[in-house]
Amino acid sequence: MRFGLVGTGPWAHLTHGPGLRAAEGVELVGVWGRDAGRTEALATNLEVTPYADYAELLADVDAVAFAVPPKVQAAMALDAAAVGKHLLLDKPVADSLDDARALADEVTNEGIASVVFFTGRFEPRTRAFFDQIAATGGWKGGWSRMLASLDAPGNPFSESPWRREQRGALWDVGPHALSNLSALLGPIGEIRAVGGEGDLVHLVLTHESGATSTASLALFAPPEGSNFETGIWGETGTALLPPSETPAVESYQLAAKELVEAAESGESHPVDVVFGTRVVELLASAEQQLTAAR
Repeated sequence: MRFGLVGTGPWAHLTHGPGLRAAEGVELVGVWGRDAGRTEALATNLEVTPYADYAELLADVDAVAFAVPPKVQAAMALDAAAVGKHLLLDKPVADSLDDARALADEVTNEGIASVVFFTGRFEPRTRAFFDQIAATGGWKGGWSRMLASLDAPGNPFSESPWRREQRGALWDVGPHALSNLSALLGPIGEIRAVGGEGDLVHLVLTHESGATSTASLALFAPPEGSNFETGIWGETGTALLPPSETPAVESYQLAAKELVEAAESGESHPVDVVFGTRVVELLASAEQQLTAAR
């Protein structure tokens, strides 16, 4: 399947571009970005065509992968969906509920395939853990701590403007927490949000299964306080999500491969744009609560 890549930032260089180049069943045709120089540089590195016009890229491909901020992704993915291109989206699929719903509706109307790159859903060791948890059953609750340090030396995403917005943690690491906790305890029915110092956010989640879980999120934790842990407890004890051993670029290869398979089979992927939109619904509800409490 012929793919185009939209975006020229660190994630495109480190993960999306190399992942698409190596993915089974994928031919990376070219790159489009807003900056011509950066587009040329990335395309040269990937040995593909740099496109100056987004419409020309769309005309030459079957699917589009996105490595751009949520607001930009939502609009450009809608254009791609409208002309029948399959979508490999980053999380969150949009930064507004209206945009996410519009994209999901367009994907449904066009009958195209979509996959959202929630990293943990494409890590083999993490998938095996999710399967083990589902087979065991009897789980009552869980938690996720995603306390990142965006300003730590060497962080490739430190210059990302949207991550530095007041609710950057909610919209950046929040989707991962919600995705992982959904995989462990089932769909989330309700969300409650409380703000802390800076961008710190605490979430309390009620799952449709009756289980409850919590998530603590930050992008500006002190470097020594940075911490990532997801766990679950229940009738058989406590289990911790194992640390990932898979580079993100390899997980992205799997996401691209599974998009191709979904397009060929006509079957929806478990983490498609519909699931991605549900995550945006939860994030939007949390942000509304945080705003009202100020």
